Amino acid sequence: MNTAAPVLTPTTRALAWCLHLLIIGLLALAAGRAVTDDRPHAGLIVAVSAACGLVYAVGPTLPGVRRSRWAAALWLATVGACWLVLLALSAEAVWLAFPLYFLQLHLLPRRAGLAAVAATAATAIAGFAVHQHSFSPAMAIGPALGAAVAVAVVWGYQALYRESEHRRRLIEELTATRADLAAAQHTAGVLAERDRLAREIHDTLAQGLSSIQLLLRAAERALPQAPQNAARYVDQARQAAVDNLAETRRFVAALTPPTLEGTTLAGALERLCTTTSTRHRLTARFHLTGHPAPLATAHEVALLRIAQSALANTVRHAEATTAEVTLRYLGDHVALDVVDDGRGFDPARLPAPDPEAGGFGLAAMRARAQALGGTLTIESTPGHGTALATHLPFTPPAEPQPEARP
Repeated sequence: MNTAAPVLTPTTRALAWCLHLLIIGLLALAAGRAVTDDRPHAGLIVAVSAACGLVYAVGPTLPGVRRSRWAAALWLATVGACWLVLLALSAEAVWLAFPLYFLQLHLLPRRAGLAAVAATAATAIAGFAVHQHSFSPAMAIGPALGAAVAVAVVWGYQALYRESEHRRRLIEELTATRADLAAAQHTAGVLAERDRLAREIHDTLAQGLSSIQLLLRAAERALPQAPQNAARYVDQARQAAVDNLAETRRFVAALTPPTLEGTTLAGALERLCTTTSTRHRLTARFHLTGHPAPLATAHEVALLRIAQSALANTVRHAEATTAEVTLRYLGDHVALDVVDDGRGFDPARLPAPDPEAGGFGLAAMRARAQALGGTLTIESTPGHGTALATHLPFTPPAEPQPEARP
C-alpha cells in the first residue's frame, strides 16, 4: 500500500483512534503488570513502555511520515525497536504485535508489509517462548492467528477502498458526462430555436415588410397621375401591416398563425392566393386535389409558410403573371406545388444568402420540410418559370427535433 494514507473518513478516523487507544492500553498494561507484580526491572519496563508510547504518539504528528515512504518506514522501525526491547523485558509486550501488524500493513508496500508481519509474528512467538522457558505449538496460535486476521482485515479494507474510489471516479465521470450532455442538449435546443425563429421571421416579418415596401413603391409611382390607385395601394399596405402585426403577436406567443384560425389549410392557402392577387400584379390561383385528411398543426404551419415564402419570391424576383398553388393529398403524404410562369433561374447558381440582399427563403423552406421528414424540390430554367414541390408524410419523423424553451 502507498505510504500516503487514504483520505480519512469518519469511519477510518474512528478506526485509527481505536488503534491508538489499543496500543496505549497495551503499553499501560505491560507497565502496570510489571509494577503490581513487583517484577525485576519494573522501573525499566515502565520507562521503555513510556518511551515506546512517546515515539508512537509523535509519529502521526510528523508531516513526513504521512508523505514519505522512507520516513514512515523509519518511524515504524523505531517503534519496532522499542517493542523489541519491551518484549525482551516483559512477556505482556507480545500482545503489542497485533496492532503492529496493522501499522506495518498500512504503511509498507504489500510485499514488505507481509514480510514485516511474518517477522513480527515469529519474534512474538520466540519472545513469549523465552519468557515461558518452553515452547509448544499452542504458543504460536495466538500471534499467527492475529497476523492472519490483520492481513485479511487490512487487505479487505484496501480492496473495499479501491472499489469505493473506483465508484467515486465513475460517479464523478457520470456527473461530468451528464453536465456535458445537458450543455450539449441546451446548445442544440438553442440552435434549433434560433433556426425556428429565423424561419418564422423570414416567412412572416420579412415577407410582410417586403410586401409593404412593394405596395408603397407602387403607390409612390401612381401618386402623381392616379391618386385613387395610390390610395388603394396605401390601404393595402396598411392592411398588410395589420396582418403582419397580428402575425408578430402570434409569433411571439408561439400560437397558430392567424390565417389558420377558424379555417382549414386549404382555406388559408386559397385566401393567401386571393390576397396576393389583390396586392400585387400577379394572378395566383389555388387548386385542391385528393381527399383532405387531418394534418398536424406543425404540418399545416410548415405548408402555409412554404407557400407564403414561395409566392413572396415569385412577386419579388420572378416577374411572373400567374402562379398556381396546388395542395394534393396522396394517401400517406401531402404535397404542395407552387408553379409560376416567371423568368426562372438556374438552381445550381443561386447566390449565397446575404443579410442585405436576402436569399434565405429556399434554405428556410427546405429546412421546414426536412424537419418534418419531408422533401422540397425545385425545378427551374431561365426563361421558363419555376416549379416548387414539397412532400410531407402524415407520420412525423421517429426522432423529433429538439425544442428549446424561449
